[in-house]
Amino acid sequence: MSPRASGSITICDMTLANRGIPTSAGLLEKLSRAGVLSKHWQKRPLFVPGAIPDCGAWLQPATLFELAARDDVASRLVMRVRNRWTVHHGPFKRSEFRKLPRGGWTLLVQGVEQYIPKSSDLLGFFSFIPHARLDDLMVSYAPPGGGVGPHFDSYDVFLLQGLGTRRWQISTQKNLQLVDDAPLRILKDFHSTQEWVTQRGDLLYLPPRCAHDGVALEECMTLSVGFRAPRKLELASRFLEFLQDELPSGGALDGLYEDPDLQLQKHPAALPPAMLEKISRALMHIRWNARDVAQFTGRYLSEPAHEAVFDRPRRPLALPNFVRQVSRNGARLTLRTRMLFHGGTVFINGESHPLPPQDRTALIRLADQRATPAFMPSRAGAALLHAWYCAGYIVV
Repeated sequence: MSPRASGSITICDMTLANRGIPTSAGLLEKLSRAGVLSKHWQKRPLFVPGAIPDCGAWLQPATLFELAARDDVASRLVMRVRNRWTVHHGPFKRSEFRKLPRGGWTLLVQGVEQYIPKSSDLLGFFSFIPHARLDDLMVSYAPPGGGVGPHFDSYDVFLLQGLGTRRWQISTQKNLQLVDDAPLRILKDFHSTQEWVTQRGDLLYLPPRCAHDGVALEECMTLSVGFRAPRKLELASRFLEFLQDELPSGGALDGLYEDPDLQLQKHPAALPPAMLEKISRALMHIRWNARDVAQFTGRYLSEPAHEAVFDRPRRPLALPNFVRQVSRNGARLTLRTRMLFHGGTVFINGESHPLPPQDRTALIRLADQRATPAFMPSRAGAALLHAWYCAGYIVV
């Protein structure tokens, strides 16, 4: 098999004539947004050579090591000695990397888009997928032989090759049994059915539960754009927490359990039928509607990463000066901010706010493109934007 062969994986609607640096629109012209979503998204893998030719040229290994030394950055070091895997969690000292062997290990750094502006820009290439699904950009560095073993992910991922080359093997196998007691989700029995050697700018999309294994052939960096796939049980649990906070006071669920009509029963350990009936009636008063679901979903999916810290301006502009700056220069989201909207509500970093009608176009553009050009906000819009600016959510 040719190292660049695509096998049965098709490259949909591609035109590789343009080898320049693609804009978001340029990349989508190559891939066809509708084609990716209808033919590949959560269905089958996709390999695109040269999708982003200069991918990761702005990111050097030294920068990744610096991020891994920070206590506000999630990082892991994965090592393999024969068939034994170990995982160490950061932060790491630079001296620790100098003591590592020449091969057989991988450094993984999560949420790189929160710290490097060009990493955040890279995510704009994937704006044909809703922001609500986006998780983060993870970057891995590995010397020859480095990798995290054959495994599968429970979410969609786009793998972009930066520095160096990596051999990717994938499988459509149904057997996803894992190695017992391993610190990683290593597949016990992996059988490769397709293989590529990726070079800078190559893209490989993998749907959930697609078995794969990537091994560095030389010093290399891989950029992984992952998409959120929360478990339904987690959604239900968090939604019930949301409802608990939103339930109105003075309603049928207020007060304590009471049973002034308690009757003598033969077995003290038996659950009283009257108690079960009262609890059942109380729980039936829990109600929610489509608005509650939208409010919960917007807040939940716009929550920032748990390690995110927002830098407030040391000397914030007064509201009049702030408005003048926005009217001249516009505003943009800070790297760690997540912003979504639905109907007349805007969600930012886990908060929800009414969307001022006069500022709707500008604020939707801010959410869609993470920046908005100069505009004159309304009084309500100015107050909202200024509060976000003071909280470190946006900058002007």
